[in-house]
Amino acid sequence: MNSMRRGVLAFLGGLMMGKPSLSTASSKLPAYAASRSSYPPRHVLCFLGGEHGLPALVENARAAIEKLAGGFIADEDGSRNEPDDRMERSFNVCWDRVDPEAYQDTDEKAVAGHGSVLYVLGPSMTAETTVTTSAKALQLVQYMLDHGAIAVKGESAGVAHGVRRWKELAEQARNASASGDVIALARTCRLAFARRPIGDDVDGMASVGFHLVGLPDVLVTTVRPADQRPSTNAEQLKIAALIDDIADEMTRDGVETAVADRRAALSSDTRYEEDEYKFNPFGVAHIQVNKL
Repeated sequence: MNSMRRGVLAFLGGLMMGKPSLSTASSKLPAYAASRSSYPPRHVLCFLGGEHGLPALVENARAAIEKLAGGFIADEDGSRNEPDDRMERSFNVCWDRVDPEAYQDTDEKAVAGHGSVLYVLGPSMTAETTVTTSAKALQLVQYMLDHGAIAVKGESAGVAHGVRRWKELAEQARNASASGDVIALARTCRLAFARRPIGDDVDGMASVGFHLVGLPDVLVTTVRPADQRPSTNAEQLKIAALIDDIADEMTRDGVETAVADRRAALSSDTRYEEDEYKFNPFGVAHIQVNKL
């Protein structure tokens, strides 16, 4: 049993009263990609609270960390007990646009009316600890939403969901844990903390944040005539679906096998500097398609 699977199974056991059954094929998690950099990925979570709500956010974050997410820390120095006028624009850019019900009007109003901001930093991760740590981050998010936080954004990929969607993802993670399905757990964490598709028709559209579950990001470029109209929302959703399919294959079959089967090219991540939270030390898998 490889170290990745041992770590995930230990985490699953910690979420449940008893040990999960691991008799199904879905319980098998292959080794993830080797790192191409000394940079270790980590979570940075942004929680918004009400007016003068920072003390309560800090208190609840510490309680959540002690109970659910050892290794995370509340970054009080970077937080503020007042509104941040950048937040409304930032959340607007970062809302998940793939799930049609990822956020509601009430979520946008909560962001616009926030009165405090707390950042929580996760521990540095290796490929072997990404899924377990991301699962802890997801449980931390739900705890905070149940205890005073009004909006949440994952800074390490620049992704935000509404309260309902965050809690839905946390519930899916618990269900995956209850069934011992580490593949489903990894996928849920990826959907929670990564964004896709990011980019344009010229340079291609990619994911950001797959390093948070120990995978390379996926870049999709399409063969398009120079005079062809820009891609539509429907076409971009197809690209997002393709990116998700490839990520599922990398998780299930192993990165090298999935990359080879898709005739993709795996290279280092040159999109971001190594000290940026969005940088993927596991690289980027580039696939070219003729049509969607």
